[in-house]
Amino acid sequence: MTNLSQARVAVVGLGLLGAALALALRGHCQTLWGVDTNLEVQALACQTGVIDDATDLAGATRADLVVLAAPARAIVAHLSEMASWPAPSGRPMVLDLGSTKTEITAAMRQLPAGYAAIGGHPMCGKEVSGLTHAEAGLFRNKVFVLTPLERTPAWARSRALELIDAIGARPV
Repeated sequence: MTNLSQARVAVVGLGLLGAALALALRGHCQTLWGVDTNLEVQALACQTGVIDDATDLAGATRADLVVLAAPARAIVAHLSEMASWPAPSGRPMVLDLGSTKTEITAAMRQLPAGYAAIGGHPMCGKEVSGLTHAEAGLFRNKVFVLTPLERTPAWARSRALELIDAIGARPV
């Protein structure tokens, strides 16, 4: 992945944070794919232009950047499922938006070597949840904490910082 503007991005979890991230990334990446266990939410995200197209978790791994924006337990489950698959042919980057890091980064360490993984946690939200409450400005001027792993390559850190800049957040 050379830069964000050329990236195919898959957002896994189209609730408040995932949908807001997709909206904020609109125009900053080549393609936006979305994954959600609720097929009605996934369809609504397509219909309203939040994402370009829907896929499943296996399809998301064709992306250059996979953002796990589901609840923390679901992120761990997604990472565990991905860890059981063969190493990807490309070098996809995996970033999470989970509020907890110990279990998530432990699960990231189990991913095949072909994945460049980095933990993240944006310090934002609302008192309401769901795709219908998402807005592109949710991350603007908010702190976005990065928690790189020992195995996180320098280029993945750079892409994460590029994403944070694109959505208007402040990296820590």
